[in-house]
Amino acid sequence: MATTNSISDTTSPSERAWSGLLILLAALPTEQQEDVIGKLTSAFSREEILIAAADPLVAEAHSELRIIDNPLVKASWMLTAADFVNSHQLAQKNGARGILMLGPEAGSLELSALRGLGDAVKANSTDLAIARYDLPPRAGLVNSAILYPLSRALFASQARFPLAIDLGLSLRMAERLAGAGQRFTSKNQSDMPLWPVNEAAVAGFSITEIDAGSRVLPHPTEPDLNTILPNLTGSLFADIEVKAAFWQRARQAPQTRNSPPNGQSEAVDSTADIAPMVQAFRLAYTNLQEIWSLVLPPNTLLGLKRLSLADGAAFRIPEGLWARIVYDFALAHRLRTINRGHLLGALIPLYLAWVASHINVVAGGVDPERHIETVAAAFETEKPYILARWRWPDRFNP
Repeated sequence: MATTNSISDTTSPSERAWSGLLILLAALPTEQQEDVIGKLTSAFSREEILIAAADPLVAEAHSELRIIDNPLVKASWMLTAADFVNSHQLAQKNGARGILMLGPEAGSLELSALRGLGDAVKANSTDLAIARYDLPPRAGLVNSAILYPLSRALFASQARFPLAIDLGLSLRMAERLAGAGQRFTSKNQSDMPLWPVNEAAVAGFSITEIDAGSRVLPHPTEPDLNTILPNLTGSLFADIEVKAAFWQRARQAPQTRNSPPNGQSEAVDSTADIAPMVQAFRLAYTNLQEIWSLVLPPNTLLGLKRLSLADGAAFRIPEGLWARIVYDFALAHRLRTINRGHLLGALIPLYLAWVASHINVVAGGVDPERHIETVAAAFETEKPYILARWRWPDRFNP
């Protein structure tokens, strides 16, 4: 991997004349775009920012600002490989010293969040500044159940949203992500997600989490769990496989974050109907035994049998059991135990069981964020399990 200096070496003197913060805006409605630009000019001096926008009319409306065309903007609900390749190319071309990437619906971000993300990389105090959002209790549960606990346990990162869509990048972080992105774009897989936290951890780069407060998250292009969960978990499982040599080495796990009371537990409807999710799990327990028995060891299958017999508020999946299930699916993904599409599809009813359990836990008066932290801690505790299974899978064949 090239160093940051190599970027400067390939940039002409005229391009290096300006050295400030490159800000990439996702495609936004005009009103949101104006709101974001207004916040940006309040957060930073006009001389130190260069805005890359999708709408060519923005430059005409703001002649007092440096605004360039963002040539690669797609209506996507997450940052993709193509976005990171594009951001690095624009930073090189324009001599930026840091990058601020803002996702769709960025108009809902507070001024303090924009300033925090930008200042962190502008001052060279971190390589990756990643947003931490304050979301409603029912939002982002795929992240809470799988993405965050896995990233935290294996890569020792506190970043609560490893796929945050608002990021600050140092030049060397942008370069590393562009390199990872090019491996996908060269295979016509430009829409693949990247995992910035994992890349930063492997490279030994610094990570800073910025409190972004409440934010409106964009809706996925295909808001279907049967599409979203396999795509995200499959991408993360593949990244875990590529970086296995890193996370298998012993390293200090992060301390559990003490989540301040936020009142979210009061907002959860304790009468929520979890019956459809429980029914989906029970149906899968009957119909997917053949697949699950190829992936999960007997003790886990026994735990699922007990869960299938639970009713009402008693329907709760132990955190350690859930961690081992996810680890087993990650291993099966690596070993190609069965077709990966079928494998990830078989994870969906288990995820629904976790969601139903989470709702029950929260309905019992537990703060949602505190329960998610308990889940993440269980993934850390069970890390020796995945280490053993990963290194000696034949010993644990179900």
